[in-house]
Amino acid sequence: MTALTDPLTLPCGATLKNRIVKGAMTEGIATPDNRATADHAALYGRWARGGAGLLLTGNVQIDRRFVERPGNVAIDGNGGLEQLAAYAAAGRENDAHIWMQINHPGRQAGASPEIFVAPSAMPLVGGAGMCRALTAAEIHDILRRFVHVAVTARDAGFTGVQVHAAHGYLLSQFLSPLTNKRDDDWGGSLENRARLLLDVVGAIRSATGADFPISVKLNSADFQKGGLTEEESIQVVHWLCAAGIDLLEISGGSYESQVMVGREQDGTLLKKASTVAREAYFLDFAARLRPHVSVPLAVTGGFRSRAAMAQALEAGALDAVGIARPLCLDAGLIDALLDRRIDRLPSPDDQPGTQAQATIAYYFNQIRHLAAGEPIEMDIDWQAQLDQHSAYDAALTRRYLASFAA
Repeated sequence: MTALTDPLTLPCGATLKNRIVKGAMTEGIATPDNRATADHAALYGRWARGGAGLLLTGNVQIDRRFVERPGNVAIDGNGGLEQLAAYAAAGRENDAHIWMQINHPGRQAGASPEIFVAPSAMPLVGGAGMCRALTAAEIHDILRRFVHVAVTARDAGFTGVQVHAAHGYLLSQFLSPLTNKRDDDWGGSLENRARLLLDVVGAIRSATGADFPISVKLNSADFQKGGLTEEESIQVVHWLCAAGIDLLEISGGSYESQVMVGREQDGTLLKKASTVAREAYFLDFAARLRPHVSVPLAVTGGFRSRAAMAQALEAGALDAVGIARPLCLDAGLIDALLDRRIDRLPSPDDQPGTQAQATIAYYFNQIRHLAAGEPIEMDIDWQAQLDQHSAYDAALTRRYLASFAA
C-alpha cells in the first residue's frame, strides 16, 4: 500500500520525495512591474524546509497586461531573472521540487491596462463590462508565450511547470462551451476547444525536453449548466496523457462557481455529506477518473486529516495529496504530519457563517505575514481581514497600472 512518505517517480524520470504537494495559491507579493522579490524566496524557502515533496507556485502570468491580480509574477520581457533564480533555488531546498504554475487569466483578469480578452466576446465575471474575442494571431502568440515562460522557468532553476487549465482561466475558457463560442479551429467540437491546451503541452515538451516535468491542472467539471462536463473532462484527460504529461491535478469550478475553495454556488460552505466526510472536494471524481489516467494523479482541496489522506492513497484513488491553505498558517505542517506529531491540519475557515471572500482575504493576508516572517493571525476578525486585503489590493492595482504609464 502507498504511504504519504513514499517517493513518487514520474514518467519523465524525476522523483518526488513524498506524496505531499503544496498546492498553488496566489501570493500577490511581486513588484508593480510583476517581478519576483526576496519575499518569494523567503516564502518558498520556508515551505521547502517544511517537508512537502513538491511546491507548486502561485500562477505566473505569460502576459503582464493581463494578470489574475496585481502582484502576480509575470515573465514578459520585464527582467527580474536573478530574483526568479533565487525564488527557484529557495524552493529546491530540502530536496523539494518547485514547479512554476503558468497561466493567462483571460476574462477573469483582476486588472489590465487594456480590455480583457477571452475565446469569445461576452460579459465579464460579475457583469462589469465585456471582454473581447482573441484573434487567431493572438492565440498563436499565447502559445508562444506559454512556451517562453516554461523555458525561462527551466533555465531559472524551477524543476518543472504546471499549465493552469482550471478555475475558469483562459485555457479553461477555451475548453468550456459556456465561454467558447468560436466557429474556427479553436471552437465548436471538444477537439477544437482542447486544441490550445494540447498545443501548449506539446510545444512545452518539445522545447524543454523529455526529462522536464510537465503537469496540467484541469477541472473535473465547470459545475455550471452548459459548461464543461465530466465526460468531456475525461476525454481531455485521455488526450493529455497521450501528450506525455507527468502529473495531472484535478480541481473544479471558476470565479462563478467556487467549488475549488469548498463553496456552494451561493458562496456558503459545501453541504454534501459525503464530500465533508471524506474531506476532499474532488475525490469522488478522481476515483471515477482513475481507470482513464495513465500518469500520476493529484487532488487538491479539502484534505485536513492524515487518516483521510492515507485512505485515499491506499485505495489508489490518487498518487499525491495537495495541501494549500493550512500551509499559510504554519510552513512546517507537512513535516509534523508525516512524523505523526499532528493528525489534523488547521482550518479556521470552516466555521459556520464565514463567507468566501473573507476567507480568501484571510489566507492572502497570512501569506504576506509568512513571507515577511511575521506572526500569523489566528484570532480572526473576518471583516478586518477583508478590509485589510481590499486596501492592499487597491494599492497594488494603482501601482501596477501606473507601471504601464512610466
